[in-house]
Amino acid sequence: MNKSELITSIASKTGLTKTDSTKALDAFIASVAEEVKKGGEVRLVGFGTFSVSERKATTGRNPRTGATIKIAAKKVVKFKPGSELVAVANKK
Repeated sequence: MNKSELITSIASKTGLTKTDSTKALDAFIASVAEEVKKGGEVRLVGFGTFSVSERKATTGRNPRTGATIKIAAKKVVKFKPGSELVAVANKK
């Protein structure tokens, strides 16, 4: 499912217009991004948790040349699914 399909699904399930559904989805994404940028986390009970984690600087190898390269430290966004979402995915 891509963004436009998600918007269509939201609109059909809520009775909102596609324009309003787009605004709601964009606001959700912006709110999550804003909180993650601050280093916080967003917990949606039953759905999952968005959080920030830091990766340490490491060294790696260029697969073509075999030369050692430095991989800089960086922050990454993680998503841990909630138990209800995992249960839905495992139903047969």
